[in-house]
Amino acid sequence: MKRSTVAWIVAAVAFAFLVLIVCAAALVFAPRGGAPSLALGGRVGVVDLEGIILSADRFRDMLKRFHDASNIKAVVVRINSPGGGVAASQELFSELRRFRRETGKPVVVSMESVAASGGYYAAVAADHIVANPGTITGSIGVIIQWMNYGDLLEWAKVRTVTLTSGALKDAGNPTRPLTDEERKYFEDLILKLRAQFQAAVAEGRKGRLKPGALERMADGRVVTGEEALALGLVDEIGDFRDAVDRAARLAHLSVPAEIWHPRPTRPGLIDLLTGPSESTWTGRLLSGAPVGGGWNVFFLW
Repeated sequence: MKRSTVAWIVAAVAFAFLVLIVCAAALVFAPRGGAPSLALGGRVGVVDLEGIILSADRFRDMLKRFHDASNIKAVVVRINSPGGGVAASQELFSELRRFRRETGKPVVVSMESVAASGGYYAAVAADHIVANPGTITGSIGVIIQWMNYGDLLEWAKVRTVTLTSGALKDAGNPTRPLTDEERKYFEDLILKLRAQFQAAVAEGRKGRLKPGALERMADGRVVTGEEALALGLVDEIGDFRDAVDRAARLAHLSVPAEIWHPRPTRPGLIDLLTGPSESTWTGRLLSGAPVGGGWNVFFLW
């Protein structure tokens, strides 16, 4: 065999070995959940927003992964949530808006069974909203609710003793009825929070809301996806696949596009033993048990 032929064979084997090493490295150092960093072409990242909204931490972490992945050209947010805490919903809105501003990557929302209250608040930060005809959405308002068990304590001959530094420090105390001053205080807070919600919707849906839509929704009603489209609350009737296709087109990708749908890491045993789980927080939230700061009432969207 000629030396030139041997040299070509050695070079070919070396090249193949180098390609193998590069591919292996791409798989090893890929972001957790799939999507190798050297994947050819662009992909659409998918992140879920499900259940009662109590924290934006996991959602923020997922957006960070899409932010850093150069092959993720657009993002679809799948929402199936009835809402949740006021501040947590505001954080979701801010995170999506910041992601769009910093990356320039289009964000499309895909509404499933329900995307109401805080779920809709987060949705309006997207470039485009796709809802199913029967999706329940809207609920642009605020609710505060707790149980008063003062009569039960009186029946059991149990009396509470409360010392406060101010007249409104224990407003909403579930062991006694509200005073007129406290009721007015909470009503004012609710109206201020609703105004924040409406301002976010007006900003996110600027130029797309139909005249009078916000005023009609001001009573906190929910509507179907079809009604939401007529009011300008959403942009399109369709399903998840339609939302992915829309995101791909906005990012100038071919359709159908590949998706990357990483799943959030499940909490480990140590996390469950040392910190409150979402279900624990949910139980305390709905039962009216105090959670930090001494307050035992919660504002929900």
